[in-house]
Amino acid sequence: MLFLQHGRVPRAAIVTLRERIAPRPSGAGPAAQASRPLVAVVGNPNVGKTAIFNRLTGENARIGNYPGVTVDRMTGTMRLDGQDGGLPSSVEVLDVPGTYSLSARSAEEQIAIQAILGLGGNPRPALAVVVIDAGQLVRNLYLTLQILELGVPVVVALNMVDEVADNPPSAEALAHALGVPVIATNARRGEGIVELRHAIAMALARPPVPRLAVDYPESVRRDAARLVAALPAAWRSTPERDLALALWALTSIEDEDQLRDIAPELRARCHELHAEAEGRDLDREIIAARYALLDAQVPALYTSVEPHPPKRAGTARLDAVLLHPVLGFVVFFGVMLLVFQALFAWADPAITLTETGIRLLQRALVAVAPPGLLTDLVVRGVVGGVGNVIVFLPQILLLFLFMSLLEDSGYMARVAFLMDRIMRALGLHGRAFVPMLSGFACAVPAILATRTMERQRDRLLTMLVIPLMTCSARLPVYTLIIGTLFPPRSVRGGLPVQGLLMAAMYGFSTLVTLAAAFVLGRTVVRGPEIPLILELPPYRLPSVAITVRTMLERAGDFLREAGTMILLCTIALWALLAFPRVPDPVPGAPARPPAIEDSYGGRLGRAIEPALAPLGFDWKIGIGIIGAFAAREVFVSTMGLIYGLDHIDEEAPSLRERIRGETTAEGRAVYTPLVGLSLMVFFALACQCMSTLAVTRRETRSLRWPAFMFAYMTLLAWAASFVVYQGGTLLGL
Repeated sequence: MLFLQHGRVPRAAIVTLRERIAPRPSGAGPAAQASRPLVAVVGNPNVGKTAIFNRLTGENARIGNYPGVTVDRMTGTMRLDGQDGGLPSSVEVLDVPGTYSLSARSAEEQIAIQAILGLGGNPRPALAVVVIDAGQLVRNLYLTLQILELGVPVVVALNMVDEVADNPPSAEALAHALGVPVIATNARRGEGIVELRHAIAMALARPPVPRLAVDYPESVRRDAARLVAALPAAWRSTPERDLALALWALTSIEDEDQLRDIAPELRARCHELHAEAEGRDLDREIIAARYALLDAQVPALYTSVEPHPPKRAGTARLDAVLLHPVLGFVVFFGVMLLVFQALFAWADPAITLTETGIRLLQRALVAVAPPGLLTDLVVRGVVGGVGNVIVFLPQILLLFLFMSLLEDSGYMARVAFLMDRIMRALGLHGRAFVPMLSGFACAVPAILATRTMERQRDRLLTMLVIPLMTCSARLPVYTLIIGTLFPPRSVRGGLPVQGLLMAAMYGFSTLVTLAAAFVLGRTVVRGPEIPLILELPPYRLPSVAITVRTMLERAGDFLREAGTMILLCTIALWALLAFPRVPDPVPGAPARPPAIEDSYGGRLGRAIEPALAPLGFDWKIGIGIIGAFAAREVFVSTMGLIYGLDHIDEEAPSLRERIRGETTAEGRAVYTPLVGLSLMVFFALACQCMSTLAVTRRETRSLRWPAFMFAYMTLLAWAASFVVYQGGTLLGL
């Protein structure tokens, strides 16, 4: 595994490191210029690019898709108040996905150069704002140099200057060397943003002319000249840009690339040149020429003799523990245990308060609304069903708070490094751990995040196992079961039972995910492994504003889902449980709901009960599982419907109290800790999310893989739950 620390990329890793992004030469040429100028914000990962974007646009981002792919396209508006030069009052700003270079191998990695040059149906930017990390100057300037070679007007944001205060590079000297404006910024605090806005406006009015020119070897220039003739007509422009695109083709088009819509003549010419270059490494020749220029320029930018300060002692001491093959995992387990226990200890008062509020709302509606079918739907179907899911919003907010803090601090990158050795042994690419971590939030964006992986085989394998990670949709189910059936006590050593169980479910899902990758990677989805390249960002204090905004966005997503998918499913399940209506014994009274077991839903639950009985589940749980296959949270709202359709009064217990008090005809508890554990294992493994199946269908362009995903996960869930319940019964639990 190759990994990058807070410093320069090793030369030997440069060719492997290429985050390759290629133009998409479809269509007749660049899209027409938008009605107002477009400014593209470009940069390496972890340089504060999105923070700069948010500062420029006032965080009024709009999300769409890039043409031809389903990768998110984030845009916003930046005002140019008080500027002159005949410019409009505002410009459109585009946040381009982070990349280390413009070379490419996969179709999704074509986005950066498409966006920068206005190819593939994208509008052509009038300016590129290149964000670079002041502490990793040489590596960041490599991307800057590529963009300058393409003839795109550039303004450089020299970001994170606060982290190199002991020996910062000179923005003025860098501007003189590049020939373009360079503004020192600290995006986290908003420093330098006013100056950056002004520089953007001035560059739009009078595009800067760069000074740097790479001295490529004559052999490289001859190869590039032969390749220029094979470039599509829509790509051709100035001689300088033609040369840059020819060099891009030489470093991108290979036998195993997955680039789309490459002209056959261009592909054939690239293969011909690589075949003729026997004994030469064209990639290294091009890269070495660029770094030779940067190496000559960078020392003059610093006042100190050492332009690349060593990693700080504090960072080194932390990494010695957090990256240790044993201590690192101990720390990770301790952090996760603390997080999951906090989900109960901190969120329970808010959950109880929300439950009380929902019951008060139901009683108020019953008191003012006339009896009837509509009142029953609103009170018990909408408020009761959806409300029993919304009560877990405090826990979901806390989960995203902790995950955001851990990620922004740089700790999650260390966890990915720790996991790489295990993942490689199991046949899963190390880079897959980043989408897998995203799976703790939601499988849908996690599956979309696999587009950063170069090989289709690695993408497919990662997509097939990501839904096994414990997403936030499972959290309400786990919370309901653990909070209801496992009292808040401690085991030997003072460890809390509830926090241990929650941590165990997350650990269980991770282990099963890795095991599934091991099996599928050697059977269904075979292929050789390739090394992981991972950047270890410096430790940073998380931004409070960014963390809060992330929490609110996630809360909005959850509430929107509660107001759409969960609401629709809850209404459908309410109808199954409220019909067929039965005559009221009082003459002239309207028909009333049936007994739960006599409803359509009850009949359906009893029909599948024989298949669920070996797992310890009764027909009521069966109804909840049926609804949960649309969305996992629907299980909670369904149980709320099942135990809330009889009456609502001042003494009505909460859902947790009703489940805890449910007994059989013989007086035995229906829901035991063993049943709860079996149910959590089932939910941990079953593919109960239509959105996940839909996005898998879209990403694989096939019904085969989502069907396979649904089948293998459902069978795995039933088998594992069977083993847990029957094994626990044999042990007398």
